[in-house]
Amino acid sequence: MAKRTFSIGGIHPHDSKISRECAIRPLPLPPTVYISVAQHIGAPAKPIVAPGDKVKVGQPVAEPGGFVSAFIHSSVSGTVKSVGPRKDLAGNNQMTIEIAVEGDEWAEGIDTSDTLVTAIPEDNKAILEKIRLGGVVGLGGATFPTHVKLSPPPGSKCECLIINGCECEPYLTSDFRTLLEKGEQVVIGAAIIRQVLGNVRCVFGIEENKPEAIAHIREVIAKLGCEGMEVMSLKKRYPQGGEKQLIDAVMHRQVGSGALPISVGAVVQNVATSLAVYDAVQKNKPIVDNSITLTGECFPNQANVLVRVGTPLSFIIDQLGGMPADAVKVISGGPMMGKAIANLDAATLKGTSSLLFLRADQTVRGEASNCIRCGRCADACPMGLEPFLLNRLAKAGDMDKLEANAVQDCIECGCCLYSCPANIPLLDVIRMAKADVMKIMRARAAAKK
Repeated sequence: MAKRTFSIGGIHPHDSKISRECAIRPLPLPPTVYISVAQHIGAPAKPIVAPGDKVKVGQPVAEPGGFVSAFIHSSVSGTVKSVGPRKDLAGNNQMTIEIAVEGDEWAEGIDTSDTLVTAIPEDNKAILEKIRLGGVVGLGGATFPTHVKLSPPPGSKCECLIINGCECEPYLTSDFRTLLEKGEQVVIGAAIIRQVLGNVRCVFGIEENKPEAIAHIREVIAKLGCEGMEVMSLKKRYPQGGEKQLIDAVMHRQVGSGALPISVGAVVQNVATSLAVYDAVQKNKPIVDNSITLTGECFPNQANVLVRVGTPLSFIIDQLGGMPADAVKVISGGPMMGKAIANLDAATLKGTSSLLFLRADQTVRGEASNCIRCGRCADACPMGLEPFLLNRLAKAGDMDKLEANAVQDCIECGCCLYSCPANIPLLDVIRMAKADVMKIMRARAAAKK
């Protein structure tokens, strides 16, 4: 039987999963961490500590700044040195809490043992509150506050929980290693989420190029006796892990333009988010660390490492042998959707997934020429858009027609750029046009209030 996949577009870049055999290992603590208050979609958190304050690991240092916002916790124990602007990955100033590391003392009530806790609390409201207090956000890229996502609006009902284990981006392997090494915790986390959503069907969607993870999660589900759960082996195809594409593959339902997954009865959570839910609910442990892949053909020390949130990127690189001599660019994330890092003194965030090192020959784009109207970009677009048209409208500055042709639905996956034989920078142009259109849409919505 043919493997399931999404029905529109998609491409097949090489896996390049060269760090897949590297078990996750913890890195030493840095001398100082820099914890941004903007680590999630929505309003930035508000600092609740001041210079001179002593903090412990897991202690809140910033509280939600709005309904769609999340707690931020200290990832170390030590002294707050400053609260103020600091450059992020792109070189932009973000409000940051600087903490000098002094030991590794954890806040009271956090269980740091390896003991597996299988009994799930019955009170769903209490579970959601633990998730909220733990600062849990989606760790698949969007960093949407999880407690909000697990509280569907009135009139909406979840029919299927999908745990995203696709990790379809080339090079990235930290989710794969998490499935292998923390499978029990991930499954219990999924069981907790499933209970909150009304004991709905739960599907682990994992691409076929991860047979070890597929087999292991099936074994864990059977061993723990988790009802209503299954593992679905999906065809290797990018961007299989996109939320709307995964829903299409698993449920054969299409999420409409501008609509949320809950509109078709789906809730999607990443495997790392499921692990974070387990930690928050079963161990009272907030998000203070995350697993990151360090990889690239020019990087000699392939690794998946567990680092504390707020660890400077330069520190991580130094711990793994330093910057490769022939690396000319470092990407945060994968080669398709990741962002080039302009500032290696920036620190990790909750959602940091990878540091990808590229040689000069891997970064050079072919010279752009005129569009030959071949339609390959439209064939590859998983959202059913026409990138060649959006590119033309963007260059003409036609915001109305860009919106009418759904530029706002672009997921910035890069399939169009990857497929274009004319080397036209479609993604760059469309990404900027999308941002402009979204600003207009938000202003229009605000004016109606």
